[in-house]
Amino acid sequence: MSTSKPTETMSEVLRRAIVESKETYLRLSKATGLTRASIQRFVDERNSLRLDLADRLARHFGLTLQPIKPTKRRGK
Repeated sequence: MSTSKPTETMSEVLRRAIVESKETYLRLSKATGLTRASIQRFVDERNSLRLDLADRLARHFGLTLQPIKPTKRRGK
């Protein structure tokens, strides 16, 4: 799997990992406990995932979060 860009969201990274893995949604469902329908709706960008479910997918693909330099807020 390719390295993510700093501007990618967690959802984008997870979607790309699912697509690039070429695992069937059934196999991915069995490995993570998510339903096939939830995975399909997430990949199709019709639904988002709860954080605990995103954690399961990230763990399955060996993904971790890395801090990036925070952007400055307005007025600070």
